[in-house]
Amino acid sequence: MPITTQDREILRLAVPAFGALVAEPLFLLTDYAIVGHGLGTTAVGALGVAGAVLATLVNLCVFLAYGTTASVARQTGAGNHDRAMRSGVDGIWLALAIGAALIAVCWPLAPVVVDLFGASPDQAAQAVTYLRISLLGAPGMLVVLAGTGVLRGLQDTATPLLVAVGSFALNAALNAWFVLGLGWGIAGSAWGTVLAQTLGAAVYVGVVVRAAARLRTPLRPDPAGVKQASTAGFALLIRTVCLRIVLLVAITIATRMGQAELAAYAIATQIWTMLAFTLDAIAIAGQAITGRALGAGDTVAARAATRRMVVWGVWSGAVLTLVVLAVRPLLPGLFDADPQVTEQLLAVLWPVALFQPICGVVFVLDGVLIGAGDQRYLAWAGVWTTLAYLPAAFLAADHGIVALWCALGVWMIARLITLGRRATGTAWLVTGA
Repeated sequence: MPITTQDREILRLAVPAFGALVAEPLFLLTDYAIVGHGLGTTAVGALGVAGAVLATLVNLCVFLAYGTTASVARQTGAGNHDRAMRSGVDGIWLALAIGAALIAVCWPLAPVVVDLFGASPDQAAQAVTYLRISLLGAPGMLVVLAGTGVLRGLQDTATPLLVAVGSFALNAALNAWFVLGLGWGIAGSAWGTVLAQTLGAAVYVGVVVRAAARLRTPLRPDPAGVKQASTAGFALLIRTVCLRIVLLVAITIATRMGQAELAAYAIATQIWTMLAFTLDAIAIAGQAITGRALGAGDTVAARAATRRMVVWGVWSGAVLTLVVLAVRPLLPGLFDADPQVTEQLLAVLWPVALFQPICGVVFVLDGVLIGAGDQRYLAWAGVWTTLAYLPAAFLAADHGIVALWCALGVWMIARLITLGRRATGTAWLVTGA
């Protein structure tokens, strides 16, 4: 595939985004590896339950990144740089408010939420400990989302990469020290992640403050702007709720299969997430390029970039399939899995690998439509694809985690159909600021 000018534009945004996105799941993968070596299978299962809850909370708020990227990119394409930065500042204030609300609401509900997964008493106790400590990092996590969205919208994916790498390195060091060195148990893993995320958020705030000063953009919260940022993300919230329903149903079914199945599923989920974020790098480029092109009124460029990014998605997914199959025998040892967990993990890695090319196309089209501001369609598509998934998941409940993962494949195929149908039309090609 010859490299064109368009490819270089995609790569300029996608390569740094790739590094930043991969660093995010590496936070939890590092926790899994350290907890697995130091605390055993029960703690890994507890981390899987708490991690699912935290991932749900963060992903419900992912509109802070996606919505901000789309709005800032569109305003940038239209030449409204001050309005672009104002949108970013409002997004950060909204992130802080939501983070504080999550602490207030979820802290007392942590035992109830964990019990919904049906974990054993030992797993439940450790999951509650990890979840409650991690909630203290919620404002930082959400500021990172909003700050990342601002910089992506400004066509800067290099700075998020630097912040992500620094945060990951700090997280790994603190987790090893707190869990293996100081013997703090699963609480040490949570504290290490909270500190790393909060410091990363402080860096983003500093970057946005300096950029706002150059443009003379006020830093005080604008109630109208914060309200607009929250309402604009409502459709993306519905889309994200549907995504999380799919994943929460899956881990709930895996929990009821047994401790070995749950541990294997938890590890496989983190591997899948890392692969998904890898493919999402192209989708991030799609958000930024599409928003900028439509803001400038150039539908031809938006359409051409979409076609090229779909090609990149297919090839990237195929490469990831080969990578997973190549490293598959080594992965159980990385997490110090016992024989039962190893058997389950080796089996489930087959469907994890084989669905990657489909994931590549789905993620690209999702990013393009987010960048275009086509949130209403994405919300409805999320509802229909979830309804397609649920019967397959319940049929798989009595047939092991490989069948459960094949049900997730049914969901991805449904997403491919709904997103592909939309992208071939013209309704999403809305131009202007």
